[in-house]
Amino acid sequence: MSKKEGSMSEKKTISRREFMKKAGTVGAAVALTGGLSAVAKTAQAQKPEFILIGHPNPSTGPIASFGEASPWADELAIEEINKQGGIFIKEAGKKLPLKLKLVDTASDPTKAADVASKLILNDKIDIMVALHTPDTVNPVTSMCERYQVPCVSLDAPVDAWLTGGPYKWSFHAFWTVDDIITVFTGLWDQVKTNKAVGAAWPNDPDGKVWSELFTPKLKAMGYKVVDVGRFPYGMQDYSAFINTWKKEKVEIITGVLIPPDWATLWRQCHQQGFIPKVATIGKAILFPSAVEALGGNLPNGLTSEIWWSPSHPFKSSLSGKTSKDLCDAWTAKTKKEWTQPIGFKYAAFEIVADSLKRAQTLDKAKVREAIAATNLNTIVGPVKYNEKNFSRTPLVGGQWVKGKKWPWEIVITYNKEYPNIPTAGKTAPLQK
Repeated sequence: MSKKEGSMSEKKTISRREFMKKAGTVGAAVALTGGLSAVAKTAQAQKPEFILIGHPNPSTGPIASFGEASPWADELAIEEINKQGGIFIKEAGKKLPLKLKLVDTASDPTKAADVASKLILNDKIDIMVALHTPDTVNPVTSMCERYQVPCVSLDAPVDAWLTGGPYKWSFHAFWTVDDIITVFTGLWDQVKTNKAVGAAWPNDPDGKVWSELFTPKLKAMGYKVVDVGRFPYGMQDYSAFINTWKKEKVEIITGVLIPPDWATLWRQCHQQGFIPKVATIGKAILFPSAVEALGGNLPNGLTSEIWWSPSHPFKSSLSGKTSKDLCDAWTAKTKKEWTQPIGFKYAAFEIVADSLKRAQTLDKAKVREAIAATNLNTIVGPVKYNEKNFSRTPLVGGQWVKGKKWPWEIVITYNKEYPNIPTAGKTAPLQK
């Protein structure tokens, strides 16, 4: 799908003698001057035939569940944009369809940076979309800053994204760790505890930022924080954590783990007889597949943040679809339960389309300006970027319970900051 034109290099290297032969003997000197001018005009006259969107996606690896909704959501949004012929681009003199180049990062930050650079340098993308946790978003936006390519990113906590800033070419929409702390403590306040919190912060961008922000703020709110330290992906023995939490009489545990690591930790908690009253975990239990993989009754009562759901009262700026409509379309197509990132995958292309419609050009600097001026109601809520290039999206909290349609379903139990997003009851303590 490369936009490179091989013929241009041939035209640039043509010798004077070769050109004279091709131009003919009559008026050769005139033909040379006019011919070279025609070549230049031809190069200038070449017009784009489509708009190319790059999307590095963790299709495989430990965070593949975050990328599962792509390319389905991407292609749905692009289909809705292209249904009317695409987006009008002034220098092309017509509407241009969007095309997608999605490349697997294998959940590896280094590979994410590599594929992003290739999308920019080899495929000559017009705009980048970056999603799926800081492990993908940070390296991809870094490449966009280096090569001055406009980038729309979502689906990674703002604070972790900001560690790669300041940004000029990248624009981000999601929630902050402050929002997470508010939601997590709001969930905990619904259960009577001794306010002793055991922390499980991995040695990754999320773990580093969350540990630095959670600990002082929780202490200021009257919580005792028991933090055993950072740990690598794939750790197999959490006995040191569990023994310390037992000793310190921890009744709440929290963290921001990838799904396989949380599964190992939670199973060992049960094997070693440690069941807190509340377990509120970021990232690891967002997905029905990851929750079901815990096995048995282990998911029952776990709590987490909820970025987006069928209950969110927002609509697509492209089609008017509601959040529930989008979830139902996903289930109809895949026969799977909805997942939280679906809305954010789709919303990325809402922002892209809106920005390009206003820019009416593929000039990267002007596209960047159009993204900066975004003020759009999307399927995940309003998006309007501030002076640091980010926009906060709504966040509520909820609890996994045995489902009616699916084995496990997450229900909203905390919505104080966004009462327009309905709840389905209060948080219940974990059962021993």
